[in-house]
Amino acid sequence: MKRLFLYMLTGMSLMGVTSCSDFLDTVPHDALSPSTTWKTEDDAQKFLVGCYDGWADPTQLVYLDCGSDIGYNNFEWEEWKTIGNGSMSAAASVYDMYKFDIIRRCNTFLENIENIEFEDDAKKNDMIAQVRTIRAYQYFDKNWWYGGIPIISNYETAEEAQVPRNTEEEVKKFVYDELDAAIPLLKDAPSSRGYIAKGTALAIKMRSALYYGDYDRAKATAQAIMDLGQYELDSNYSNLFTVAGQGSKEIIASVQRIENLKTFGVIGQMYNNADAGWSSIVPTQKLIDMYEMDNGLTKEEAGTYYDPVHPFAHRDPRMAMTVIFPGQDWNGRIFNTLDKQINGEDNKDFPGGADNASKTALTWYKYLGPKSQYSDMWNTNACPIIFRYAEVLLTYAEAENELNGPSAIVYDLLDQVRLRAGHKAVDRSKYGTQATLRELIRRERTIEFAGEGLRRADILRWKDESGKMIAEKVLNGKLTRIVGTVDYNGTDPYTRATITGTDEFIENRSFKVTNRYLPIPQKARDANPNLEQNDGY
Repeated sequence: MKRLFLYMLTGMSLMGVTSCSDFLDTVPHDALSPSTTWKTEDDAQKFLVGCYDGWADPTQLVYLDCGSDIGYNNFEWEEWKTIGNGSMSAAASVYDMYKFDIIRRCNTFLENIENIEFEDDAKKNDMIAQVRTIRAYQYFDKNWWYGGIPIISNYETAEEAQVPRNTEEEVKKFVYDELDAAIPLLKDAPSSRGYIAKGTALAIKMRSALYYGDYDRAKATAQAIMDLGQYELDSNYSNLFTVAGQGSKEIIASVQRIENLKTFGVIGQMYNNADAGWSSIVPTQKLIDMYEMDNGLTKEEAGTYYDPVHPFAHRDPRMAMTVIFPGQDWNGRIFNTLDKQINGEDNKDFPGGADNASKTALTWYKYLGPKSQYSDMWNTNACPIIFRYAEVLLTYAEAENELNGPSAIVYDLLDQVRLRAGHKAVDRSKYGTQATLRELIRRERTIEFAGEGLRRADILRWKDESGKMIAEKVLNGKLTRIVGTVDYNGTDPYTRATITGTDEFIENRSFKVTNRYLPIPQKARDANPNLEQNDGY
C-alpha cells in the first residue's frame, strides 16, 4: 500500500493539481510536458495512480447520512446540516461533490496513454479500463446528486469548456456504456488492495442500475459479482469497520488511507466531546427506532416487550455495533449523554453543554470503536467502505422482489445478512407479499448500511404507494433527542439509561420535491453561464 501512495503523490505532481477556482477543473495544467513524461509503462502507472486520488471521497461517504433522517450534522458551515434540514442553497452547497478535477485527470490519462507502447496489450487495456471506471463512477455520483451534468473532455481554454449540462438520461447512458466497455478489459482480481478490478466496476454498475430502477440490470450484475467467487460476508459484522478488518473478504472497495502518509482526519470530527472530538457526524433517534427487537418484531409490534423507558434493550444486535448509546460501555467508561452533571462535575458529553457534544445524544460506533485502534484520531488510517458484499446480496434481493417477489431467494439472501450479525431469520408468513417484503428490504438496507452513506439516495429513489419519495415523509418535521438519566450502578449496559419520555428539540427539517437534486454551486455557474440551475434554487 505504501508503494501505491508513493505513486499517487508522484502521479498527482505530474498531472498537476488545479485550484477549485479553475472552471470545472477541466483545463490541463501539467507540471511536466506530456512529450517528456508519457513515454514508458512506468510513466503510465504513476499517472494511473494519480487518477485514484479522491476517486471516491471518504468525507462524502461518512457525511452523506447527515442528509437523511438517520444522521445529523451540527455545524452549518460544514454544509451537510443544510442538506439534512432542506435549507441548502447554491451559495452554500457542497462544492467538492461537483468538482471535475478527477474527470479531468482521467481524460488526460486516456488521451496520452495511447502514445505508449506496452509489451502486453492486456496490461495497457486493464489500465485504460481502470481509469474509465473511475471516470464513470465520478459521472454517476454527480449525475445522481445534481441531475444532469456536462459530459466533458479535455479543452484547451476555459471558454471552450463552457458547455451546457447534458441531461440526466444522457449522462446515465454514458456511465452505463463506459462500464460495459471497461468491465471485460479488467482483471478478475486486483493486483493489490486499492486497485480497481472487475468486482469494483461491477459494483458501480450494480448500484447505478439499482438507483435508476433498472432492476434486471441490477440483478444480473449482482449475480455476476457473486459468480466471481471472491467475496463473502464477514462473520464479524463489527470487524468490518475497524483497522483490523480492512482486509475482510466482504469489502469490495474502500478508500485507501495509510498512517503517517495519507491519513483520514474526519474520524476525529466524529468522536464526542469527552473524547476530544467534534460530534460533527452523529446518528439520530429515528435510526434507533428502526431497529427490530431481537425477536424480529418492530418496536411498534412488540407490545410490552419494547420498553420506551429502556429503548436500547432487546434490539437487533447490529444496533450496538453501529451506535454508541447512553449507558453503553465505551472507552473505559460508561457513555453518558443524558445527565448534565456527573458526580457534581459538568458532563462534557451532555448535548447542551458544548457545541461539540452530540446534539442527538448518540454517536456512531462504526469506524470509531475501539478508540484504541488509532494513535491519533485526527490522522487515522481508517478506510471508509465504498462497496461491500452485503450490498450485493441486498441489491439482488430488492431487484428480485421488484421483478418477481416474493420468492425464496429473497428470503435466503435476507437471512444471510441478518443471521451473520446474530439476528433472527425472516418470518416468511409475516412478510409473505411483495409489498410487505419491500418494506422489510428497505428497513434491512437502512439498518445494515447505517452510517455508510447510502440512506439519502435510498429515500430519494424509494416511493410510497402514492408515488411520493420516501424523503417527503421522513425528512419533514421536528428532529428531537431523548432525555433521561444514566444509572452507574446498573450492570446491564442496555438498561442503564432511563428515558423520561420527553423529547428535546434539535431542529425543524423540511424536504421539498425540488430537494431531490442539490443546487448547482453558484461558483460553477459564475464560471460557466451555460449551466442552468436546478428548479427551486
